[in-house]
Amino acid sequence: MKRAPRVAAVQDISGFGRCSMTVALPVLSAMGAQCCPLPTAYLSAHTAFPELGKAAFLDLTRELEQTQEHWAALGVALDAVYSGFIGSAGQIAAIRRFYERFRGADTVVLCDPVMGDGGRPYRTYTPDMCRAMGELAALADVITPNLTEAALLLGEEYADAPGSETAARAWLERLSRDGRRSVVLTGLSFTGGEIGAGYFDAADGRTGFAMARQEPAHFPGTGDLFASVVLGSLLRGEALCSGVRKAVEFVQRCARHTLALGTPVLEGVQFEPLLRELMEA
Repeated sequence: MKRAPRVAAVQDISGFGRCSMTVALPVLSAMGAQCCPLPTAYLSAHTAFPELGKAAFLDLTRELEQTQEHWAALGVALDAVYSGFIGSAGQIAAIRRFYERFRGADTVVLCDPVMGDGGRPYRTYTPDMCRAMGELAALADVITPNLTEAALLLGEEYADAPGSETAARAWLERLSRDGRRSVVLTGLSFTGGEIGAGYFDAADGRTGFAMARQEPAHFPGTGDLFASVVLGSLLRGEALCSGVRKAVEFVQRCARHTLALGTPVLEGVQFEPLLRELMEA
């Protein structure tokens, strides 16, 4: 009997606004994986945009600790660990222990080092938390930062983010920690009207880029959608370059579809009607 690949999604749950767990769970399920939620926090809505007001917030650190103890007692085996938004500094040590405890010989650890966007850290991320996130990301097999997060990881200014393939390759190689981990850098744009991602694949040492048409809106949660598609592709046995291309194209189609429907940008992209594309890919 062959079971579906099993992923522990260590992320927050936002009740309103498509992001984090409410994106990861349906996307990974559509791509054939069993997504096991391990919530870090509950928020009434995502916090990326102040227009939504102050979100209700419940820290789930105790439950995070208790869940990994129970899973260990159950003998849960994981094919991947996928961590994202972290609710508090204390959770980083707990997630590090989770990595160490559940990482098997073939387990893929993907860390989306969620810390900020648009050149600024999120309100809940202090400098100490950003440093600790960098230490956690150093343990991952794959990281998927946006340009803001990459700058924080590298100690660079966001204003110096790469605007050419040559500069992006330099950042990718530095983020790879001398080739020890794979990197996908999102939000790259080298020419007007296009946006996409660059990647460094630790399996073969190659770098590359995947670009798509840039839609005239900035939606919350697209980084979570992107990383989930990349991980789903890896669990299907696809190469990193294939997963990155698929993720870039899927996010662009979801953005275009949402703009055509005219729903509020703050609600995120309406990916649900397009999930069939991931099932059939």
